[in-house]
Amino acid sequence: MSRPASRILSTAAIAAVALGLAAPAQAKAPRSGEVQADAVAPRKAVTRHRGVFGGRPVRYVATAAETLLKDSAGRPAGLATTIAYVREDAGPASARPVIFLFNGGPGASSSPLHMEAMGPYRRTKTAPGDRAAGGWVVNPESPLDAADLVFIDPVGTGFSRPLDGGDAGEFFSTTGDALAVKAVIEDWLKANDRQASPRYLMGESYGTTRAAMIVKLAKDLPFDGVMLVALVGDTPGREMPHVASLPTMAAGAWFHGKIDRAGRTVDQVFDEAVRFARGDYVEALIQGASLPAAERRRIAERMSALVGLPAELIEEKGLRLSKNDWMFNILKTEGLRTGLLDVRVTAPLEPGQDGAIDDPALGVAPKRAPGAPAARPPTPAEIGPVPSPVVGRYLTEVLKHPSADPYYGVNFSVNAAWRHERDQQPIEALGEAMRDDPNLRLFWAAGYYDLTTPAYAARYTLDQAGVPAGQLTAAYFPGPHGVYDGEENLARFAAAVRAFVRGKP
Repeated sequence: MSRPASRILSTAAIAAVALGLAAPAQAKAPRSGEVQADAVAPRKAVTRHRGVFGGRPVRYVATAAETLLKDSAGRPAGLATTIAYVREDAGPASARPVIFLFNGGPGASSSPLHMEAMGPYRRTKTAPGDRAAGGWVVNPESPLDAADLVFIDPVGTGFSRPLDGGDAGEFFSTTGDALAVKAVIEDWLKANDRQASPRYLMGESYGTTRAAMIVKLAKDLPFDGVMLVALVGDTPGREMPHVASLPTMAAGAWFHGKIDRAGRTVDQVFDEAVRFARGDYVEALIQGASLPAAERRRIAERMSALVGLPAELIEEKGLRLSKNDWMFNILKTEGLRTGLLDVRVTAPLEPGQDGAIDDPALGVAPKRAPGAPAARPPTPAEIGPVPSPVVGRYLTEVLKHPSADPYYGVNFSVNAAWRHERDQQPIEALGEAMRDDPNLRLFWAAGYYDLTTPAYAARYTLDQAGVPAGQLTAAYFPGPHGVYDGEENLARFAAAVRAFVRGKP
């Protein structure tokens, strides 16, 4: 890297791609909320604040600004919003780290990382999917004492909007999205004279794909570190999807009291399940129909003791439990199902559920009346944009953002229009970049109770991508997809982020 930078010495909302919600390629870009390009100039609001973060008093400037993005023909095609918090009392800005943060979806705003974990304020706790209730409180765990924070809402999310007259659909693909967010980062660095600052990426859920793609495409924009939260793993084949999910099922069974805990912590049960999954279990799956009956029964009984389902059901499924098999059966006797983003969350078990967009931890599918007949869940396109009024009020009332539009916490129209480029292999590219640059460090955080992007699936993906073990910091949390859920998890997560940007192992 040619610029001066601190180097490491020795790691959302809504993961719709991992939920399998995205529609096939070639869907048209969403038109809802488009703005006339010739009537719009990027806006900016600047406010000053004080707070105590990480136990330190901090004076900071908050800037909510728009960046104009153009399509490949050079036409204005979208406005992307950044919400930046920059400390005023920390010496030369060129020496101060800056973290660029985004969530995933595709089609999710940065609000989970912003208003639940890293920002100077966070939303007060509400029920899953309730985006209108509650308010906000100071977040003393924000790492603003250690690094400046720039939250990015891609086009179609938050207050960011496509512009009429351009092709905003170019932003709704694996490559186009990464290039657009890269352009936003470059614009912010230049506009704020921060090209020399140490810089980091933090992506959650599909945002982990985005972060890795930016590293792949941004050879001219090097980073000091990458932070991945709830990594979207790649577990191909007949065996690995089941191997990768089993440890999370075991953690969920432990939480719901469906297995004998025998004095074990959830960490211990998860680790025991990983050892079984990558040993006896995968060997049994590879044998398939040639596995002797006695051995099949032994494996089924061992699985039963770990994941809490009857050995008979496990044998009936050929030892291959899908996520729905577990979610729809672990609490079946109580008439309940679990969540996918968070297996601790429960809801009534009803006919016709698909296990994905009707996830009670996601909270976007309409609730059915008790006893209503089975009906298919809505499609992402039918749900469309989902406003988050509380986040919108915070941005307009506290940060003085001038928008009168609804703030889209997640926009399923973007998700439905997305073009996934399965051949890009972004995590493999990240592994290659780390091998080429031994100073590039990776922080990875996973939740035991996240069945959407299971922790072992992510670890397997990182290992297979060749991420050097000496450059990886891994952190597991007894939490869901948003690993920072809960006071203890948030404190641990924020402390880990501080340590990472300060170069501490």
